[in-house]
Amino acid sequence: MGRIKTWNKWANAHTYYLLDLLRVALGVFLIAKGISFMSNPELMTEVMEPFEEIPGSWLTMHYVVAAHFVGGFLIIVGLLTRWAALLQLPLLFGAVLINFIGEMNGNNLIMALIVLAACIFFLFYGSGKHSADYYLKMQK
Repeated sequence: MGRIKTWNKWANAHTYYLLDLLRVALGVFLIAKGISFMSNPELMTEVMEPFEEIPGSWLTMHYVVAAHFVGGFLIIVGLLTRWAALLQLPLLFGAVLINFIGEMNGNNLIMALIVLAACIFFLFYGSGKHSADYYLKMQK
């Protein structure tokens, strides 16, 4: 717990509007990806094709959409950002893995790696000073 407080103090001292913009862009991207998967089930079925023999693959598809919506919203407003980023990690590792198990798509691989790196960054950095977390913490 002490380490997280140390990281929070460092993040609040080194907060920049560019990082807040990056956090919001990451959240918007995740919501847009969730909308894309929800509105185009054929795309989601195609993406999940390498895993269709695995039990629970349809449950995973529903988790992906819900996690992108909820996680994206939480990341945008900066509420529970670390938890939201943590919940995205299995999805993003799966997105990278799909490129190696299924058909390799360079653009999707690069996009998945960039979003994975951003989520790992915000997992450690947190939501920053311009967020709901910071606002709620200052209300105490």
